[in-house]
Amino acid sequence: MHTHIVHVHPETASYNGALTRTAEHALRTAGGMVTVTDLYRAGFDPVERFGHYANRVEADRFAALGEQRNAWATDTLPGDVVDEIDNLERADLVILQFPLWWHGPPAMLKGWMDRVFISGGLYTRKMRYDAGYFRGRRALISVTTGAPRAAFGQGSRGGDFDTLLWPVQYSMHYMGFSVLRPFVSYGVQGHGYSYEGEGRLRDRLSRNLDDWSSCLLSLDEVEPLSVPSWADWNEDGSAIASRQN
Repeated sequence: MHTHIVHVHPETASYNGALTRTAEHALRTAGGMVTVTDLYRAGFDPVERFGHYANRVEADRFAALGEQRNAWATDTLPGDVVDEIDNLERADLVILQFPLWWHGPPAMLKGWMDRVFISGGLYTRKMRYDAGYFRGRRALISVTTGAPRAAFGQGSRGGDFDTLLWPVQYSMHYMGFSVLRPFVSYGVQGHGYSYEGEGRLRDRLSRNLDDWSSCLLSLDEVEPLSVPSWADWNEDGSAIASRQN
């Protein structure tokens, strides 16, 4: 199995870094191939802008989707986008590793999606959802929180992860991935894993890394999340009433 990890945290010594390194070790030890894009270290530009496109369709205004479609058709996509698409095309499993910031992922990840999920190339009007470009491949979110487990859930102070992660999960589903249930690391304090100190917190976070390894080695036993597909919608995109029950 080939796994690609999209790592989204500015500090390599963070607990997110420890989760990425743990995933690399576990998957490679099991005989798999692993590639990693560290978006911050790579200096990935998350802002879709006219400067990314040398062969412009329109010189006097910037219509992002039109420029994406033209760049795909003329083989003039930006090099960093081509590299990321190549990574995704080789992968059987894509892991998105990030901290929960302001009740969602860092803006860097949203910008990565804006630029890498190319209109007219990786998705079209009909090449979406369960007919998407990456159908047959799996996606898994691994996310860290500062607040403890008890703070999350319906009506809880931290929010409900089924809601908080839905935009990212649904975007991956939009691209054709089968989305697995997320792995959540709760109660990660501070920026670094290396200076968490001794005691119960460090022991708990160490056990969580073991749980992460075990999770990755048992993914074949995991059913993907239940999400709507083309068979669930009318022509106008509304839900078919009989399938809501």
